[in-house]
Amino acid sequence: MDLADALATFDKVAVNLEKLERVWQRAQPHVPTGPAFGTTPEYTTLARNWDDLLAGLPPIDGWKITAGLPDTNEIGQLFLDYADIGELPRHAWDLSEQPNEDLAKYRHLLDRARRKVIASRLTELSDQVTQLVAEVVAGIPSLDEWIATPPAPRVRIETPQVSEIESCLAEVERLLGQTVERKGRWAELRRHLHFGEVNDWHDIAIDDWPSVQSDIEAAKIGEVDPVPVPDVDLGEIGNTQLTGQATTALNWAALNSEGFERLLFDILRDLNGYQNVEWLMNTNAPDRGRDISLQRVFPDASGTVRTERVIVQAKHYTSKAVSPIDIQSSLASLSTWEPPVIRYLIIATSSRFSADAVLIVDKHNVTGKQPEIEMWPASKLEVLLSQRPKIAITYGLRA
Repeated sequence: MDLADALATFDKVAVNLEKLERVWQRAQPHVPTGPAFGTTPEYTTLARNWDDLLAGLPPIDGWKITAGLPDTNEIGQLFLDYADIGELPRHAWDLSEQPNEDLAKYRHLLDRARRKVIASRLTELSDQVTQLVAEVVAGIPSLDEWIATPPAPRVRIETPQVSEIESCLAEVERLLGQTVERKGRWAELRRHLHFGEVNDWHDIAIDDWPSVQSDIEAAKIGEVDPVPVPDVDLGEIGNTQLTGQATTALNWAALNSEGFERLLFDILRDLNGYQNVEWLMNTNAPDRGRDISLQRVFPDASGTVRTERVIVQAKHYTSKAVSPIDIQSSLASLSTWEPPVIRYLIIATSSRFSADAVLIVDKHNVTGKQPEIEMWPASKLEVLLSQRPKIAITYGLRA
């Protein structure tokens, strides 16, 4: 079965599940909440409709809803029996709530199965849109240039990249379906795509797409989806004399450049003393990489809080060190993001800094030039991720 057929199947099952939920919403008020006997013609009809709809819900991981709607006479008799013996009618309550439990469980399994199906394709589309947006912005004037030019007729940007972005986003919407809450700037993204002028594309690159991308990431892995673990008893491990030593080494090869940037973004959001962490689209970078902008917070004893702007640049290298040319190009690109003034530049790499690069950074900082440069080699990131194992495991850096 290909992806399109799989999605069509999921959509059909979702429709059947919604129909079943509506049947239960209508039937539930007819279920007795105390000693009562008999039923209504409407409830009988709804019970038959329920049974018919169950055929449209296939098994998920070997489980499906098989029980019909509760027998109202049985529940009424249970309430009477429990009243006679003076106990709480727990079994009657359980029978009354069984459809709710079954529907909730099936909904959970359906959403989880769909997330597994769409995850890899969502990653491909997300990376593709990120690159295409950078290419569109690279081919248009900057906001300052656009503002400085005399007013001109409103012109929509029309390029092959724009058409491809619209196609990718349409597929993203198709993949997501109802699996994720749209918390990002989806409406703004659609509006800016519709008008498609220079200022709209800068809004898309800076604000809209990064926020929508967060929703896409959330759709790939649910907050409660388990990370695979070995089939072991942890108590037995604790009672075993273990050998070897703990290592901070990480499998950096598991990430591509986009993954490394997302990893840095999540680390920075988790660090104390940082706020307003957001993506910037670095249209001048040869690899179309994204910078990260944030504010570093400096509180003092008087209660005053000072914030200074920081730009983070990612260098995902696995076979070479950060060179002096990398340092110089990073500094040269910062004018793109000013104003406001940048006080610190963090260069983070999955490799190391060459000796010459370290000398250039030290010389730059000693002379008091702005911004001050901070070097985050792989060794520093490994320490940060040792303190945040959840992030390391989520990104597949540690087996």
